[in-house]
Amino acid sequence: MKRNNRRRGRRRTEKKALQYQLPHDLIIQILLRLPVKSLVRFKCVSKSWFSLISDPHFANSHFQFSATTLTRRILLMSASPTLESRSINFEASSLDDDSASVSLYPNFMLFESYSHVHIEGSCRGFLLLRCDSEQMQNHRSVYLWIWNPSTGFHRKIPLSPFSSNLDEVDKCFYGFGYDQSIDDYFLVTISYKEVNYDPLLQHLEFFSLRANTWEEIEGTQFSYRNIIKELQPAAGFLFNGAIHWFAYSPDLRENVIVAFDLMGKKLFNMHLPDDFDRLEPEDSGLWVFGKFLSIWVQYFDDGEYDENYNRIVEIWVMKEYKVDSSWTKTLVYPFDHYSPICSTKSGDIIKTNGRTQLAKYNDQGQLLERHSYFNDRHVCEVALYIESLLSLPHNEQA
Repeated sequence: MKRNNRRRGRRRTEKKALQYQLPHDLIIQILLRLPVKSLVRFKCVSKSWFSLISDPHFANSHFQFSATTLTRRILLMSASPTLESRSINFEASSLDDDSASVSLYPNFMLFESYSHVHIEGSCRGFLLLRCDSEQMQNHRSVYLWIWNPSTGFHRKIPLSPFSSNLDEVDKCFYGFGYDQSIDDYFLVTISYKEVNYDPLLQHLEFFSLRANTWEEIEGTQFSYRNIIKELQPAAGFLFNGAIHWFAYSPDLRENVIVAFDLMGKKLFNMHLPDDFDRLEPEDSGLWVFGKFLSIWVQYFDDGEYDENYNRIVEIWVMKEYKVDSSWTKTLVYPFDHYSPICSTKSGDIIKTNGRTQLAKYNDQGQLLERHSYFNDRHVCEVALYIESLLSLPHNEQA
């Protein structure tokens, strides 16, 4: 009798709970607004929630909502002796807001076997990592990984059969992007040997994560030379469905922005502003200011070095993409050893000092705040990303 009473009591409790259950569509709308860390935890709530949050369609809707609301984060990854990473919501009221900063760990212990880890691209919540391993007799091996810092997902990319021995390649361009038309991610490289400052034996190739294969594009129209970091490969900047780099074109005899169109699988050039004659490659960069492709460049105001370090920074935006005549100078301010990397929804500018400090400026270039993460003696890798539950295209051979 008591057992039957307990069963009836449970049934009444379950029936009462169902009466107060939220509609399924409303539950989805609530979950779409939660951070990835919370969603991963909430998979344990019930089988239905586990199935919903694990659904690729939900992951894509969550990413689209996050991308639309511009809830981007900045990842700082410190160098040796210990690898640390920190994710910061730069839309927060303060860069020093503890609630907006999350300490991250690499999620996989393979980082410990590499001497250097570099971020070479960011796309839809995934980061492209280039890992160097220094071995005996100065031999260097290079490995490529795709890593989602929000979920811990990681995947190793096989070396290209076209230029697999990177020890024999002088320079490289790296890029990482997504082709929405075929739902595929691509890793793009341009590698070459340099003889008398001319890039020879150039290879333009891309890796499809869906097909799990490398493909070489022969007959490149132009040859290019890396001008940003003479001793390091150049990381591509993803914008508007193309990967962009600063480069020197020997054929044109000028510095250009070279871009790889992910959908068309081809290279194209964009010229720098006509009066952009003060460009020093190591003192410039590509970024997005508002919604426009933008360039920042620093130079000496009087054209030469002086004891007062009279340097200034110019910011140019391309008002109409791929239209060279639309370059417009929008901001000029004194140089302060910080480089812009992104802007907030309110128009503030986020900058980095190339180490472990971030700074926030208003849209007139005036300093609002600075904050340091980790030990300032370390050099940091910096990347922008959007938290994502997305998974990569699956291939049985991957």
